[in-house]
Amino acid sequence: MDASNAATLAFVSATQIAQNLAFINWTVLTGLALGSYAAVVLLRRRTAATRGYLGFTTACAIGFGVLAWASDGALPASLGSSPVTVDPAWDGPRAAALGLFCLVAAAGLVARRATPRAAPGVELAALAAGGATLTFGALAWGGGSLGAVPLLTQLVVISAATGGVFAAMILGHWYLVTPRLPEAPLILLARSLLAVVVLQLVLFWAWVATGAGPGDGTPFAALVGPWALFVWLRLIVGLVFPLVVSWASVQTARSRSMESATGLLYINVGSIAAGTILAAGLYFGAGLLV
Repeated sequence: MDASNAATLAFVSATQIAQNLAFINWTVLTGLALGSYAAVVLLRRRTAATRGYLGFTTACAIGFGVLAWASDGALPASLGSSPVTVDPAWDGPRAAALGLFCLVAAAGLVARRATPRAAPGVELAALAAGGATLTFGALAWGGGSLGAVPLLTQLVVISAATGGVFAAMILGHWYLVTPRLPEAPLILLARSLLAVVVLQLVLFWAWVATGAGPGDGTPFAALVGPWALFVWLRLIVGLVFPLVVSWASVQTARSRSMESATGLLYINVGSIAAGTILAAGLYFGAGLLV
């Protein structure tokens, strides 16, 4: 393939990704909402994270959730030339579950002050609503129940990475204004994020090796086909680089170099968000799970 043909294919691929920005936006916002809320629930049960941080991050998760719910109503009825088909039967349940997540998460925030004993149950109900949101999304865009399973896995892991790194970055910043905060919360969150990125790398190679998704379906074709540039960017910028930065943030948090850890997490927010955008664009534009 000569350079002009390669450039043309890259342009066409980029155009197809751009045509599906509404679905990419939904994936990013939903991931931020559900992942950061899950991080709050984890930290509340396992560490002594401050009430101020937990309340602020919960409020951010609810805000992202409201934006995701608003964007859900504006999703197109089809994906144009993409091999991904939209099953409209799941649009209503997905939007309802996402709206329910926002309402129940907000109720949990109130319950923490009014009836603390009821708050854990309310928070678990919010997580269940979030899980239902991703399940209905996978059923709507997975091409049937069989295809929904790998897509649901992808959505859950992407949410954990995108929302988790946001919550970790906010927590790192909290140490700059609360110097006596114990390092355990940041270490736990940084280690969890590292584990999620490792899982994403494993899934990337599993998806590529099996040709997962409603696209071409040929094993390893994604690495050399017309979408190869974006697939390699997903791997290098969205997975390998965050893996290195996540490992470094764990080490700096363990040594209580909180300014360094926070700076690394700021960098990781950008790289993981870029990876999420690429992964969503490749799925909704070409039917590739990566």
